[in-house]
Amino acid sequence: MSDDLKNGRIVIVGASLAGLRAAETLRDEGFTGELTVVGEERLPPYDRPPLSKQVLLGRVRAEETALPRRRDVGARWKLGVRATGVDGDGKQVLLANGEQLPYDRLLIATGTRARPWPKAEQAALDGVFTLRTAEDAAGLAERLDAGPKRVLVIGAGFTGSEIASACRERGLAVTVAERGPAPLVGALGGAFGALAAKVQLAHGVDLRCGVTVSALTGHAGRLTGAELSDGTRIEADVAVVALGAVRNTEWLADSGLAAGPRGVACDAGCRAFNMYGIVTDDVFVAGDVARFPHPLFEYQLLSLEHWGNAVAQAEVAAHNMVSPGPQRRPHLSVPSFWSSQFGLNIKSVGVPTFSDHVVLAQGSVEERRLVAVYGYRGRITAAVSVNRAKWLEHYQRLIEAAAPFPPDWDGVEPPASRIPVPSDVPDPKVLSHGPTVALTGHLPDRRLTLRRWGG
Repeated sequence: MSDDLKNGRIVIVGASLAGLRAAETLRDEGFTGELTVVGEERLPPYDRPPLSKQVLLGRVRAEETALPRRRDVGARWKLGVRATGVDGDGKQVLLANGEQLPYDRLLIATGTRARPWPKAEQAALDGVFTLRTAEDAAGLAERLDAGPKRVLVIGAGFTGSEIASACRERGLAVTVAERGPAPLVGALGGAFGALAAKVQLAHGVDLRCGVTVSALTGHAGRLTGAELSDGTRIEADVAVVALGAVRNTEWLADSGLAAGPRGVACDAGCRAFNMYGIVTDDVFVAGDVARFPHPLFEYQLLSLEHWGNAVAQAEVAAHNMVSPGPQRRPHLSVPSFWSSQFGLNIKSVGVPTFSDHVVLAQGSVEERRLVAVYGYRGRITAAVSVNRAKWLEHYQRLIEAAAPFPPDWDGVEPPASRIPVPSDVPDPKVLSHGPTVALTGHLPDRRLTLRRWGG
């Protein structure tokens, strides 16, 4: 193994889950060189899933969500400073404070941020929140502690639904506004969305689907409510904008990398592509900001906003950064995620949106205990469990084997119904919330004009 790869200078831009796990893996793999981690937030790496769950319920304070350290990484931490660019020729990361960080290898792990309310003057009203950072969660939890008369949640994806669940558990009145036909359809399709809608209604949520929020209204700088596209008005003193995430790629606009609104494109080994589709050997990418090909899903480029993917991809990227070509490995983990809301423990493996049909494999909707299996063109591509997670490992193996859909029922307890129905995955454009798994194909994020040089 080349000694050069174990030494030198590595810069990680992004001081969250993927950045931390990559730094730890680099040291575990024997990297002895100079390691620098850059993060825009001032806090050291912390766990984000509790922010929309335990923190909003008042069970954990936002500042208590720090990620455990597996080891001392011996890094220079540059927190509270934003990266503004990459000089690929000079191999430097440019920072907002004017500093330039030289690197031999670079890992981009800048993740995502909450999509803001599009009208700045309305977004600035006191009582309007987004939820992405620990600071966001602390501020929102404090406002919920004060007992608002009504909370308006805009967007019924996983984050919006978890926020609504926390509000109802606190006994607060909550209205959820979603442009799509049902909650969670962007991640799990229409068939599952119908169940999610029933659950929210049963828990007292004022669920408004098929509508958009036309305007947030206020008086003397404070939120008073909202106007909906169907002509109705909602009185609310707190509004949480849960319109999905924006990938943090703007700082790479002049880097020459294949970076755009869908993320930074890379190969299965986490090596970033440049804007001409040529793989780099010194720039790697991991976590929510990455777009990577997966053979189980027709090699389409996937963008995943999942905790498990950030960890697995960061470990692969770090290994490949300090390993010669023959010893590098691909990131081929089957995507998985989970959510807790309205008394339901929802877990998934695979990509439910990469499907044309879904079948109830076990349990029943009435019991709120079930496993739904998704298929695409006759093979299994995903499984989603509700309060019945023990079977997911079985279905993960079927997904990895490209097993036929519908699944073979031998050895599996019979379901109430085995008839596949359309999974009814909507076009993301009709949703208020963004999908947590995006199949982004091979479409470029910008159009290039190719010149032919004379010789």
